[in-house]
Amino acid sequence: MKRILFVLFIGLVVVSCETSTENTMTLTGNIKGLKKGTLYLQQFQDSTIVNLDSLEIQGDGNFSFSEEVEEPEIFYLYLEKEDNNDINDRITFFGEAGNITINTTWNTFDTNVDINGSKSNEKMVEFYEMASKFNIKELQLAQQASLPEFQNDSVALDSIVRLMDQNTINRYRYALNFGLNNGKSYATPYLMITEASEANPKYLDSIYNNLSPEVAASKYGKSLKAFLENND
Repeated sequence: MKRILFVLFIGLVVVSCETSTENTMTLTGNIKGLKKGTLYLQQFQDSTIVNLDSLEIQGDGNFSFSEEVEEPEIFYLYLEKEDNNDINDRITFFGEAGNITINTTWNTFDTNVDINGSKSNEKMVEFYEMASKFNIKELQLAQQASLPEFQNDSVALDSIVRLMDQNTINRYRYALNFGLNNGKSYATPYLMITEASEANPKYLDSIYNNLSPEVAASKYGKSLKAFLENND
């Protein structure tokens, strides 16, 4: 009897080791208020978004996914609700090995999101929160420029245009300073490619050269290098 129990114990240990490694991303969370739908874990591969795993949700918004990841990179949670509407149903996040939790609500799925456990995602959120302030200011200035009192006053309109140009410059300055100050973050090369690709290549080159060896050798580090080489 003791021998049988020992064999069973060893079997459980082996199964546990096979299903969870140091490179395992364990993703758990809750979609408050969701009664029915299908949740997909997705990733961008070969120029298209592919489904890595899926989960049918019936009356309980709790979910759990497990995925092997070689390095931090972008993943998506896509919710297919039974409302015939696929708009605003995808969450973009930086996944990495370890335990990550994502909590949200069914009706504000991608706008009211709380993500914890990913250092790379924290850096990405930090960047986007500041970038959104520049975007809001640009929208405000554009709305102001469309008013009749500015449209009929070339001097006043030129002043607004200069403010918009300065806001754009400030946005790029922030992005480049962020890149230089966060060379150890896997989010940095991704953000430089997606948010600062129009910046002066010499500044992007400085950011690439300031990346840690691990980040420079990552998927997005290689993409940034290729981008710079193609723009020489």
